[in-house]
Amino acid sequence: MNDSSWGAQQGAGYWGTPEMGAAPAGPANDVHAAQQTRPMPIVPDVPDEGRDADDRNRDAARVSGPLFRDESPQEPMSTTLPPQPHKKRAGRDLRAAIGVGVGLGALVVGSLFIVKAVFVGVIALAVVVGLWELTSRLKERKGINAPLVPLAVGGAAMVVAGYVRGSEGAWVAMALTALAVLVWRMTEEPAGYLKDVTAGVFAVFYVPFLATFVAMMLTADDGPWRVLTFLLLTVVSDTGAYAVGWRFGTHKLAPRISPGKTREGLFGAVGFAMVAGALCMQFLIDDGSWWQGLLMGLAVAASATLGDLGESMIKRDLGIKDMGTLLPGHGGIMDRLDSLLPSAPVVWLLLVLFVGSG
Repeated sequence: MNDSSWGAQQGAGYWGTPEMGAAPAGPANDVHAAQQTRPMPIVPDVPDEGRDADDRNRDAARVSGPLFRDESPQEPMSTTLPPQPHKKRAGRDLRAAIGVGVGLGALVVGSLFIVKAVFVGVIALAVVVGLWELTSRLKERKGINAPLVPLAVGGAAMVVAGYVRGSEGAWVAMALTALAVLVWRMTEEPAGYLKDVTAGVFAVFYVPFLATFVAMMLTADDGPWRVLTFLLLTVVSDTGAYAVGWRFGTHKLAPRISPGKTREGLFGAVGFAMVAGALCMQFLIDDGSWWQGLLMGLAVAASATLGDLGESMIKRDLGIKDMGTLLPGHGGIMDRLDSLLPSAPVVWLLLVLFVGSG
């Protein structure tokens, strides 16, 4: 808006209106003018008697209404931000998980191909730590006192017996360990005896007995390659399930047991494991064939998934997320053995059927 819209232009050096009386410009008056940041409208002093109601209303609106504004209606500004796309995130520290996985892989592969006896010691150590985690969680969450000492000693002995004496040695060591659990628990009060020894015998079968099949694989002439094939198939199966399930998983596999697992992840486990099995049997195993690897990969994907679900069932019953905290990004030793343990007898049996035990 310009000056002419508010009346006649005033002479230079004066401020005010003719009705107020023009005042000469000066320092005091200039300061007063500078402080006046909002000009007031000029309303002629006209008697109300000579004006109708519409004129009076228009004058009142000009005096009271805001000045220098756009009278056109304004659309309210929206302060709602657009929805951000949801990003899937892994449930664990991925960097720590990768670092620990690489370290464990280097330890296993190094001991496997340098001295077989060292790798047997690695298996026995993993069994003892796994039994400690399992019995500790049973005691904390359920009040079950499965005796750790006979379990740890007998479990390590079972692994060594399986490596030295084969399946016969493993069975005998398992029977003696179960008997030791029964006797050891007799030194305490009778209350809770049945549940304690039942949990102990279950632990004997679940951890050291299944792990003994890995030691028995190692006794063959190409034993290190058999064990490496077993490890690769299980790890690749878990990786395929995670990758495909994280990216495409929408249909739950077993929501009451493990809500994070999906059918798409299972298909990923099967596909990845079958490809890895074909490659391993063709290039790593003496007298092996690619079609045998396809069958082995399918079997390992099934056993690894069932093993994972089995431990998830145990942890859900105990009300815990992980069996331990020894491995950053992974949980405990048992959280890594869950799919390996049930896959060990499956791979051992198929290798014996396909290429023999030697």
